[in-house]
Amino acid sequence: MRRYSRITGTGSHLPPKRLTNADLVALLAARGIDTSDEWIVERTGIRARHYVDDGVNASDLAFQACRQALAAAGRQASEIDLIIVATSTPDMVFPSTASILQRKLTEAALAEGDTGAAGGAAFDVQAVCSGFIYALTVADALIQAGAAQRALVVGAEVFSRILDFNDRTTCVLFGDGAGAVVLEATEHDGSGPAVLASDIHADGRHTDILCVPGTVSGGQVLGDPLLKMDGQAVFKLAVGLLESAAKNALAKAGKAEADIDWLVPHQANIRIMQSTARKLKMPMDKVIVTVQDHGNTSAASIPLALDHGVRTGQIQPGQTLMLEGVGGGFTWGAVLVRL
Repeated sequence: MRRYSRITGTGSHLPPKRLTNADLVALLAARGIDTSDEWIVERTGIRARHYVDDGVNASDLAFQACRQALAAAGRQASEIDLIIVATSTPDMVFPSTASILQRKLTEAALAEGDTGAAGGAAFDVQAVCSGFIYALTVADALIQAGAAQRALVVGAEVFSRILDFNDRTTCVLFGDGAGAVVLEATEHDGSGPAVLASDIHADGRHTDILCVPGTVSGGQVLGDPLLKMDGQAVFKLAVGLLESAAKNALAKAGKAEADIDWLVPHQANIRIMQSTARKLKMPMDKVIVTVQDHGNTSAASIPLALDHGVRTGQIQPGQTLMLEGVGGGFTWGAVLVRL
């Protein structure tokens, strides 16, 4: 029997502070920048986004999402031996946000009589909006190799802290949030729940079309620590690359487009999602869409959408899902999952 991994629980968390388009329009107007709800919705499909309060970090959002995922899976923190956090907005330069998350999960578990998650491997993955796809692929490979038995795979972001609120083309797009899954080892003939195939890529020639070109040196910020994006260039690349990654994953699994029950894409822009669905011959009523409620939450957006689909009953056990995303780097990838 081959060793597989399967998703046994999902969770998500959005910070309480919610900004509608009207709220953001007012904020930008105070800076002398003109935009409107109609302009934002027409170009992006976004109607609201969530921002963290001061003092709240990616690990805090991840902690809440993981608690939900563990509860859904019927697991305790002590049963986790691997934590991977996909984030571009870590709590600090180091240690990893995953290590900080592990500490928070362990402290909470100890207070509840459990031994906690300390001792298992914990590290971050940085592939921007493709981060969760990369993290899920890595966790699946480690479980298949026997290096881990049960993992928390998380996407967590606080993009509100790297936005340029003088640039309406980017600041209206992004929000904060976290999503998580519990991934567990399973042995069967491949016909049951499992991660069926993955396909990940990067092309560093396009680093400049989506980036935060700043760093820290000697206690000072060098470069520009705010997000920069060439939206047209990203759009042109995204649709074709998402199609190719999805088809590659299907081919690896010996599946066809007709075998996909749900497309769970990175929630970047409704136009990208619509174009990708057309390429895969899928109607939009088979696409999980949450971008209107929280905007682009980068690495968090796919697990947020997945958890939404599961908790609303849209996604049912036994169904086959295509998860896919693109991000700065330029990175892209897809994972085919049977629940």
